[in-house]
Amino acid sequence: MTMVEHLEELRRRLIIVVAAIGIAAIAGFIVSGPAIDLLRAPLPDQYDTIYFNSLGGAFTAQLKVAGFIGVAIAMPVILWNVWAFVAPGLHKHERKYAAPFVIIGSLLFIAGGAFAIFVVVPFAIQFLVSFGQDQGLKAMITVSSYVDFILKFTLAFGVVFEMPVVITLLSMLGIVTPQFLSKNRKYAILINFIIAAVLTPTPDVVNQSLMAGPLCVLYEVGIICSRVVGRKKAKAAAMALEVPK
Repeated sequence: MTMVEHLEELRRRLIIVVAAIGIAAIAGFIVSGPAIDLLRAPLPDQYDTIYFNSLGGAFTAQLKVAGFIGVAIAMPVILWNVWAFVAPGLHKHERKYAAPFVIIGSLLFIAGGAFAIFVVVPFAIQFLVSFGQDQGLKAMITVSSYVDFILKFTLAFGVVFEMPVVITLLSMLGIVTPQFLSKNRKYAILINFIIAAVLTPTPDVVNQSLMAGPLCVLYEVGIICSRVVGRKKAKAAAMALEVPK
């Protein structure tokens, strides 16, 4: 394929992805109300009411939640189109891993989002809301800022939890090797903590470690997957070199 053909293929894949997210977001809007109730659960009891300071504030918040739900629902379609775009660069025996790539990638995205909502976000909210109360300060939380905070946090975790499938795909394409990943492990750990420091909205070590810890584990899982891919590629190359009797 020429560069123009690659760009045309990328455009076609993006149109499919956007259409899938849009259709899934319609279903997401139906359940966006209960979803906001779920997102409000980590708030302390004294914040039983959150406000909106513009006429369309509540409606916009539900649209954002619906959009995120649409991304989660459409994740198999998103990953399938990513695979379809890069598949021409893979060997024939590697293209059969499309289904595991899509299924595992979708589950990892959901696991990352769930980990953020049920484990990390409650810690972050408790820290941020309680900060300054000793000086008599109390937060007036708006639904827009609160939903933005939760969704950005959850989306970040969902994306970074895709690390094993990204590493596996890069290994299939020959961009990285298990030896390269193992050799640069210490740099990866440092980068993971930097990512955690940037994405985590609280400066405390606990919340940053709650994000950096899973990232380091996922990096090790990616190395294992890369080794499996490397062995399979070596075996396939050896079989191709065998001369039939």
